[in-house]
Amino acid sequence: MPDATRTAPSAPTPGTNDTATGVGVGVGVESRADVFAPPAAESGLPTGGVPWEELVTAALLGTDRRPSRSGPSAPATSGHPASAPGASAGPTALLDAAALHTVRRRAALLPAVGAAPPVPAPADPRPPLPPAARRRLAQLLADRSAPSAGGRRGSAPDLTELIPQWLALAGERGYRAPAEQLPALLDAARARTDLRPRVLSFAGPRGLWLAALNPDWRFALRASTGAHRTATGSPGEIRRLWEEGLFAERVALLGAVRAQDPAAARELLAQTWSAERAEDRLMFLDSLRAGLGEADEPFLEEALSDRSRNVRSTAAELLSALPGSALARRMASRAMTCVNPDRTGDALAIAVEAPHECDADMQRDGVTPVPPSGRGERSWWLGQLVEAAPLSVWPERFGGRSAREIVALPVADGWEAELHAAWCRAAVRQRDPAWARALLGAPSIPPASGPGTASLAERSQLLATLPTAERADWVAGFIAAHGLSEAFQLLGVCALPWAGPLGRAVVDALDIARDAGSYPWSFSGVMGLAERCLDPAEADRLEVLTATQDEPEGASPGAGGYWSEAFRRLVSTLRLRAAMAAELTPDGTTPDDATPEPGTEASPEGRTAASGAATSGRDQGAAAPDAPGTAA
Repeated sequence: MPDATRTAPSAPTPGTNDTATGVGVGVGVESRADVFAPPAAESGLPTGGVPWEELVTAALLGTDRRPSRSGPSAPATSGHPASAPGASAGPTALLDAAALHTVRRRAALLPAVGAAPPVPAPADPRPPLPPAARRRLAQLLADRSAPSAGGRRGSAPDLTELIPQWLALAGERGYRAPAEQLPALLDAARARTDLRPRVLSFAGPRGLWLAALNPDWRFALRASTGAHRTATGSPGEIRRLWEEGLFAERVALLGAVRAQDPAAARELLAQTWSAERAEDRLMFLDSLRAGLGEADEPFLEEALSDRSRNVRSTAAELLSALPGSALARRMASRAMTCVNPDRTGDALAIAVEAPHECDADMQRDGVTPVPPSGRGERSWWLGQLVEAAPLSVWPERFGGRSAREIVALPVADGWEAELHAAWCRAAVRQRDPAWARALLGAPSIPPASGPGTASLAERSQLLATLPTAERADWVAGFIAAHGLSEAFQLLGVCALPWAGPLGRAVVDALDIARDAGSYPWSFSGVMGLAERCLDPAEADRLEVLTATQDEPEGASPGAGGYWSEAFRRLVSTLRLRAAMAAELTPDGTTPDDATPEPGTEASPEGRTAASGAATSGRDQGAAAPDAPGTAA
């Protein structure tokens, strides 16, 4: 044939659409019309056949509305007589003509060149998971992909919420991910961004190799390219990625360089700073929080003149976290003109005179001139000045008094709430535990009447500045005095697992709420935290709480059963967490044939869903088998 050397696109094959009506044919051919339309030189059949475009038109409109002429040489097909020359073709004849056209075109095709196989996966020298831990990971990931049953949870542990803890334990012990579980791990990280750092660390180089083969997992490449290039690349490669990489790759690269060499990261950013977009400058500037030091002051001082207000505000915030910076000194000078000792009465008090204007210098130093809706201008400006001033200036201002003594002083003219709230933000920004203690006060004091702020969110931020043990003790005292109704946010900043006194305070408060006949779903959030945060060693002590008790008078109907169910789930989850830790122990303290923890095989539906997800995982796992050349 004259066009035998061309590589032409293939036309649709007969039998791809079994519907022999005009509508069915139209749908079948419409989806391929653009793909299979032949070039102009090949648009007609030899010997006066029907052009391909006419067949497509008839298929789109339907053979009733646009009959297609059959060619003079249209052959008979099995069960159908040959069409008469010039006769109108019905659906069957139309498909016959398309099939004939396709065969003739395919006769001119050359075989396509096969795709090159991917390069072998890199080796991962880390030790493999113990067999029991390997099976546990498969169970956790299968439960993640199982459909939610909805409604009542029952006493079975929520395996999905245990994946982060399992990944953290496996990472601490230095194991590598099983090759057959890499697809499920990457799918989990794709669905939950909070899992991505641990999943990518656990998946290692083989996970990145596999992610490069699937567009759905490209997030892994964007998140890991920076760290990988920083660890293995030359300065030239790092510079090239910084100048040519995607935005996410550049953010990851800057963070990785900053972690290793803060000065090098700052120099990298300075090279392209003026050419960056405002939103990109803001993200890049935020990466300087890690390793922030006095050496960053000149760069941040220049950023105060940036044309973007958000960039200026972020630069000012970072500079105010450096008590020795020029900006901190300027803000301290302004704040001390507004907050002074008041000695006119019998006892020392605090006098406040809020600023009357927000001048250009204040705005350059990060003070936002326009307050939020419902907020007065002067109080808004005062709060920003006090927040940015170093806390170290106030003891000298008030005669050498400690932070606790200053906070206890009365504030004139109703400015106490505004002043204390600004000090709270300053303590969080400057990570000052002495001021945080003073503003938190004793845990037994009700938040509304204590020092500092009544906002639980701001109290949580203050708590985060305290040492771990002190933080847990304070929250335990708060729960003992006020119960759990306002403790959820405070519990979120406590280290895991909860310390003994804190764990006992939470369990005692839950027990008291049950005995009082409280509505059990009101404490579902705290109960979920307890499942993930209580020390697993507390499981045996909590067993007594799993019994169903008689409901007190006035209790919510069925509350006793729900409380018992919730405590059984708590106990079974704690035991499951203990088993997870034991399975990841190198000496293999958990036997391979260990009996599943109560609740992990609670329902036939769960087993079915887990089995189906596990089968899917095995099928996907073929992409990276544990075989020489593909995975170590």
